[in-house]
Amino acid sequence: MKSDLSSLKIRDIGEQGLLERLQRFCPPDVIGDDAAVLTTNPNQSLVVTTDMLVDGVHFSNVTTSPEDAGWRAAAANLSDLAAMGAFPLGITVGLGLPGDISVNWVERLYQGMTECLQKYNVPIVGGDIVRSPITTLAITAFGQATPDLIIRRSAAQVGDAIVVTGIHGASRAGLELLLHPEIGQNLKTEEKAALITAHQRPNPRLDVIPILKEILISPCPIPISGMDSSDGLADAVLQICRASHVGAVIEYSQITIPKAFEKWLTAEQAREYTLYGGEDFELVLCLPQYTAETLVKQLSTDAAIIGTITPDLTVLLHDQNQKIPDQILSLNQGFKHFTK
Repeated sequence: MKSDLSSLKIRDIGEQGLLERLQRFCPPDVIGDDAAVLTTNPNQSLVVTTDMLVDGVHFSNVTTSPEDAGWRAAAANLSDLAAMGAFPLGITVGLGLPGDISVNWVERLYQGMTECLQKYNVPIVGGDIVRSPITTLAITAFGQATPDLIIRRSAAQVGDAIVVTGIHGASRAGLELLLHPEIGQNLKTEEKAALITAHQRPNPRLDVIPILKEILISPCPIPISGMDSSDGLADAVLQICRASHVGAVIEYSQITIPKAFEKWLTAEQAREYTLYGGEDFELVLCLPQYTAETLVKQLSTDAAIIGTITPDLTVLLHDQNQKIPDQILSLNQGFKHFTK
């Protein structure tokens, strides 16, 4: 980006001028009309998701560069598609922007989105721009999925194993390190960097979908229940259980957490970050025990079985190491948008 353009404001070039600049992030054969046309394969279901990010709530200049804000926004939507068992087709971007924000900031935002999307060959196929007193980013993502393999929250069955991908708590830890640089002094530089990257540049788990599709090929499709852990691991299990009218037992010792927690956080803090930290964008899946074991084996160290679906309507956190007492989890814990 040319340095002499870094002070250029949106009000200086107007809506059309900004659109001309942003259209270079989109494929020219898709944009230019009142709507985008996306081709889906026969016998596929269209999957659509929308996610909104607001300055001061989901990102800020203190913790997030424009590129990182763009990456995280794109990743959040792709994660929702992965949570449904869908492959992405494209996204549209809605922007609410103050007139005095710099054009450079917006272009860097789009650069971050593009860097994330390019990993999965996903284009930006349109959107809208309006004036707003607060910078707001709303993305709608489109995907396609085989109808028999769509993942739903309401499909968990008693006896299903609960599989969790990846590491939990890292994003929350990274955010705390960004907000409070003075903490974590006993962490190595690479440990800090890994936690901060987990917050700023999460990777949606689209890599899991082809594996699921492969192991679930059967004359009698196996229902899969699940969602992503963007609002926290505990929240995901609770939401699945509520939608499926079942309960669960979670074995805390089986959850993979960052090794850095052991020398930095108290046991209570580590548990809070792991269960309720959110924004790890991993998958929480409920499926038959044998299928779950096959999936975990395919993903190697990047997944674990952390519990079982039960007929009770409660979600119990248990620790076989007896370091913490059994406790009933609820949706009243963790982050909520409209509570103080």
